[in-house]
Formats: sequence, C-alpha cells, structure tokens
Amino acid sequence: MSKLTKLVHNKPLVLTLYFGLSLFAVVKSVILNHIHNNYFVYKYGFLNVIHQLPTFGPQPQHYNDLYHYGPVFAFLMAPFALLPDGLGVILWVMFNAWALYIAIKLLPLKENQYIVILLICAHELMTSSSNVEINPLIGTLIILSFVFIRDKKDFWAAFVIILGTFIKLYGIVGLAFFFLSKDKLKFILSLLFWSVVLFVLPMLISSPSYIIQTYRDWYGDLVSKNLSNIGPSLQDISAMGLIRHLFNYRQLSNLTVLIPGILLFSFWYFRTKYFKVIPYQLLLLASTLIFVIIFSSSSESPTYIIAIVGVGIWFMNLERPVTPLEIFLLVLALILTILSPSDLFPRYLRDHYIVPYKLKALPCVLIWLKIIYEIATRKFDQKSLAKTEASQ
Repeated sequence: MSKLTKLVHNKPLVLTLYFGLSLFAVVKSVILNHIHNNYFVYKYGFLNVIHQLPTFGPQPQHYNDLYHYGPVFAFLMAPFALLPDGLGVILWVMFNAWALYIAIKLLPLKENQYIVILLICAHELMTSSSNVEINPLIGTLIILSFVFIRDKKDFWAAFVIILGTFIKLYGIVGLAFFFLSKDKLKFILSLLFWSVVLFVLPMLISSPSYIIQTYRDWYGDLVSKNLSNIGPSLQDISAMGLIRHLFNYRQLSNLTVLIPGILLFSFWYFRTKYFKVIPYQLLLLASTLIFVIIFSSSSESPTYIIAIVGVGIWFMNLERPVTPLEIFLLVLALILTILSPSDLFPRYLRDHYIVPYKLKALPCVLIWLKIIYEIATRKFDQKSLAKTEASQ
C-alpha cells in the first residue's frame, strides 16, 4: 500500500480534518466576533415565528438579509437560537457536520470508501460551515431518504423527505428513490401523514392563521428569489448560470436547460434489472445530490457541499482501476469547485474568472454527465448482482 493510500485511509486523520476544519472556522468567527449573518437570519426566523412577526423580507435584526425557509425550520433552530450566540453557532455548525458524517457512514460502502468521501468533502464542508449554512443538513436528509428506503424504513424515509422539503425545497428530490421502496403504498401513506404533521407542527409555538399565512408568504418569497438569482449575483452557480455567463446569453430560460436535465436524469429508471444492484443505486444517489444543485438557480458556493458528497460517492463507486478521465474530473472538482473559494486559490483567477463565469459549477456538471453515461451504459457483472442479492 502506497504512502498516499495509507494517508487517505487514515481514519483518525480524516476525521480530524473533517470535523476540525469546520470547528476551526466557526470558533475563529466567535473569537473575532464575526459570526456569519446567516446564523442571525436563522435565529430571528425562529423568534419571528414564536412572536408571530413578519418572517420574509428585509429584517433589521440581521442587517436586512433575507430568510427563505419554511416555518418548520423554527422548530429545528429552537435549541440553538435559545443559547448564547457564540455557543449556539458552534453547536449548530458541528450538528450539521455530525449529521452529514452519520448519513455518509450509513451508506452501503466499505469503511475505507466512506472515509475517502469524508476526506473529499472536508474542505467544502468548511466552506459551508464558514457561512453557517444549513446545506450539510439538507444533504443529510437526502442521503437518509435513500438509506431508509433501502433498509425498508419507508415511514422514516417519508419523514426526512417531507422535513427536508418543508425546510428547503431541495429535500423533495428524495422522491427520486421511490422505486427502491419495497412497500410503495406504505411509503405514499407515510408521505401524506408527515405532510400533515409537519404542516401543523409549527402551530404549536405560534398560531394556525399565522402559520398558514407564512406558507403563503414563503411561496411568494421563493418565486421572487428565483427571479432575482439570475444576474450578476453570487448565486446561480448552476448549469444554467454557467451557460448564461460563459456565452453571455442572459435571457436563457431555466426550463431550456432543466427539461433536458430531467430527461437525462430519468435514464436511471429504464434499466429495471439493475434496480437492486447497490452500485447502480449509488449512481442514482450521486446523480440526485449533484442534480439538485447544478439545476437550481439558487445554488451558491456554500450549497456545493451537497454536490460534492455526490462527487465523492460517484468516485468511490467507480469500477477499478479508474480511468485517467475520471481522475481528471475529480482533480478538476478539487481545484475549481472545492478550492476556488479559499485563500489557497489565486485571488485574481477567482475574481475575474471563477466567480463571474460561474465556473465552480463546471466540474460537477461534467461529472453529472459522466454519471448519466454510466447509468446508460455501465454493465454490472453477475458477481455484483450476487453480492447485492445476498445483502437484501
């Protein structure tokens, strides 16, 4: 075993990097009294719900930054928002990192495989943690929906899908795993049950009329946000944004790119004989995690922790030995997607090329297309099928 292989499989070292980078970022912000404004957006989102104050629109409590989450998010933030800010933000960041770690660990992978995925994600997780983002948790809920459906826990799979959707619409992509369910009727009924429960739940700390109005306002806020994403902003780091800015085609409609993307994504459902094959299932999971980011005009740099988990799953799910093209795509993701927002990347290149042309999205778009190619053409031998059937 080479020294590099020993290094990437060194579990204590990888876990130290995975948790340590995020802990360093958030503790540094607390010590310097520069807690990211996102934490106060989340905190006052909770306070606004319990005091029945307007949730959306500019808020002076957090420098007129905007809140874009469903009212059930108030429940999630309550344990953190009620603590002193320094302690609350540290625990929030580490909770997100821990939840994502648990979800990745539950995947049907060998230990050395999930350890490498954690290593691939460590720096991107720090980027998300520096911005005190919720995205690691959203990625967690998508992965858990896959894990629970595979483990025949449809009731809990429905819970995490509806919870993710009611917090941030990205969670709805968990429905992509519907055909992995062994009891589809139970799954559908569970979705209906949790939709009612999580719709009503915030009313326990507020009022029915306020929560219903908040859901209406949330819809209007999301429509407005989608329109504002298109342009010279820090968002729209997506396949659509890449085309708009690389080719100066600002009038490009999202649907022009999204509809072909959905058609390509659906290729997975045509090779029914492989539905029970674990590597084929993992291709669907990797595709889903990347798809939800690269086809969203709301995607920004810290959102890419979700896509990078998909990249890691894809790379560790490849047939061995990997090809030069696959290594090139991973290295491109490490440079343009993961390292480009950091001080390790030349600032001139970042400010004049990566950010203006949305190039952070490029490696993930290329990897997603490679996944679609694998979904359409990859053959799984009888050994893979036998291993899968034995694990059922």
